[in-house]
Amino acid sequence: MSEVELPEWLRPVEAGARSITVDDLTRFVPPEDADPRRGAVLMLFGEGPLGPDLLLTERAHHMRSHPGQVSFPGGSIDPGEEPIETALREAEEETGLDPSGVQVFAELPELWLPPSNFAVTPVMAWWREPSPVRATSPDEVHAVYRVPLKELLAPEHRIGVRHPSGWIGPGFLIGDDKDVICWGFTAGIISRLFDFLGWVEPVEDPPLRDLPGYMLGGDPVRRELDERNSPR
Repeated sequence: MSEVELPEWLRPVEAGARSITVDDLTRFVPPEDADPRRGAVLMLFGEGPLGPDLLLTERAHHMRSHPGQVSFPGGSIDPGEEPIETALREAEEETGLDPSGVQVFAELPELWLPPSNFAVTPVMAWWREPSPVRATSPDEVHAVYRVPLKELLAPEHRIGVRHPSGWIGPGFLIGDDKDVICWGFTAGIISRLFDFLGWVEPVEDPPLRDLPGYMLGGDPVRRELDERNSPR
């Protein structure tokens, strides 16, 4: 990976990415005989009108799998691809991002989702030359957000999220009106990474929110297992 000139505020993230372990992010690693499907997501840090931010997408609400879930751009690794190629390709397809303005600076350890036997590599990058982004694939993406880090870190925007199965995990309120819930796998990675960096101010008894109905469509058994085994 080539040398990257990063803004000063992003240097701790780069340093943390070099030292963080899979155990810092999740309880699960692929066993030797798992032969998992592999995927990659793009954790893209930029500097927008409201300061340092993170690119997130909201999945289309009609999708069978994880409708309305906030996630990093990403998807399955195609034959012959490396995680970086996949993360950038998927981000371009989902948001219209121009990959030429993106500089990758790290890859986090591969994270395993046991129920789906899916191993995901988070690819971390600096948005050196921002380009316009939008929901370019309405069948898959409902909305695209540049979420300021100061809003993710603000105690008043952090919640606990409760699934009907009884699963409870960390969550964040995002969007202009702070009415969009980021939870599950994505919230778990953000929460554990920020905690590892020492950026998180402890919040005792964050307000508990139930998932809205539109997020509960699809295959409830498969989704429940995925959520239960997400990093948290």
